[in-house]
Amino acid sequence: MSDTVTVYFSGIDRGFDVSSTLAQFSLFGHEFTIKWYGAIIAFGFLLAVLFGGRMAYKWKMSIDKMLDVLIYSTIAGILGARLYYCIFKWDFYKDNPIEILEIWNGGLAIYGGIIGGILAAFIVCRVRKMNFFNLLDMAAMSLLIGQGIGRWGNFTNQEAFGTNTDLPWGMWSAKTAAYINEHYDEITANGIDIDPNLPVHPTFLYESLWCLLGFGVLYLICRYKRKFSGQIFLCYGVWYGVERAVIEGLRTDSLYIEGTTLRVSQLLSAALAIICLIVLIVLYVKFAKHPKPIDGVDFFLEEELKKQDKEKKTEKEKDKLNTERETDTNG
Repeated sequence: MSDTVTVYFSGIDRGFDVSSTLAQFSLFGHEFTIKWYGAIIAFGFLLAVLFGGRMAYKWKMSIDKMLDVLIYSTIAGILGARLYYCIFKWDFYKDNPIEILEIWNGGLAIYGGIIGGILAAFIVCRVRKMNFFNLLDMAAMSLLIGQGIGRWGNFTNQEAFGTNTDLPWGMWSAKTAAYINEHYDEITANGIDIDPNLPVHPTFLYESLWCLLGFGVLYLICRYKRKFSGQIFLCYGVWYGVERAVIEGLRTDSLYIEGTTLRVSQLLSAALAIICLIVLIVLYVKFAKHPKPIDGVDFFLEEELKKQDKEKKTEKEKDKLNTERETDTNG
C-alpha cells in the first residue's frame, strides 16, 4: 500500500492526501526516513518542555534540577510507553522481537509513558531534594500539551480510530479499511460490530481537542485556584481519566486483558478518575480546615518557617542573655 492515502470526511466533499512520511534522504550510502508520527510527537514534546521551562522560571525552580528530571523522565517515559504496549501485544512481539524497537510505526501507550516518567521523577526528586507533588502539578499541564499535539501523529498513520459513525466528521481511508479487514475477526470477537467500508470515529481528534481544552482549564485553575501541592495533577487525573474512559470505548485497537473483553485503558482510566476525584475532595476539605502556604518545587516553606522560628528563638535567647549580663555588670 502507498505511503500516501486519501482521507475522506463525511461532511466534506473532497478528500485530503495524507502521508506518514515527512522526509526521505540518503547519507553515507544509507537511506533514512523521517516519519510524521515521530516528528509530531517530538514537536508536542518540545512545546511541553518549553511550557515547563517557563513554569520552572516562574516557580523559581533550579534549571539544573529541572534538566535532571527532564532527561531521566523522558528516557523512562519512552521505555515505559513502549513496554506497556508490547506487554499487552506479547502474542505478536514474542515472535517479532526486533519490531519492539520500531516505535516510529506507532505503539506507544500513554499510560506506560506516564507511569515510567513519574517513577523516574520520584527518584530524582528524592535524590535532588525536590517537592514531588509540586513537580507533578507542573508536569500535568505539560502532559496535556504533549498529548494534545502528539495525537495528530495517529492521524498521519491512520490509526487510533473508532467504530463506525454517521456524524459529519466521520473519517474513512483505504488504511482504516485495510486495518479493519486485517483485524476483523479480532475486533468482532470483542463484541464490536464494524463495517470497513463506512466512516469511523476520528478518536485521535476527540482526545487531542479534549487535552488542549484541559490544558487551558488546568492552567486557569493553577493560576487562580491552586490551594495545595498535587491539586493540578489530581485535576489532570480526573479530566483525562473521564475522557479516556469514554473514548476508549469507541476504539477498535484497544489493548485487552488477556482472555477477556475488558479494555485495559478503559478500566485504568475509570479507576484513575474516581481515585483522583476522591483524593481531591479529601484534600480540599483538609485545606479548608487547615490552610497553609504552598511549597516551591525545590524549596520548602514549612522547613523555612521552622528555620526562621528557630533563628528568632535563638536571637531572643541571645538578647535575654545579654540583658542579664548587663544587669549583673551594672549591679
